[in-house]
Amino acid sequence: MKHISAHIKRKAAATRETERGELMQYFCEQLNKTRARDGLPKITMGRMGFMLAKIPTKDLYYLKKVCDDSANFSKKFWWEINPKKHTGDGTDKK
Repeated sequence: MKHISAHIKRKAAATRETERGELMQYFCEQLNKTRARDGLPKITMGRMGFMLAKIPTKDLYYLKKVCDDSANFSKKFWWEINPKKHTGDGTDKK
């Protein structure tokens, strides 16, 4: 005689995938490509979440587009997320 749970079909575990999580994973993959080549440790999802915590999801789409269009993804990413590089009036310091 089998246990009753053997007869019950289990639902696939609900995944907790979100659009924000997918974007974070994309950024991790892109940044870790160059970090591995340079001998730096990989950026984890936890670290990426901490760095992008105050950036709204809609702005992450903008960040992705800008970084994809640039010649150096990593350099553009780090410049864009640094608040000291941007002024409050919408113009950039150089």
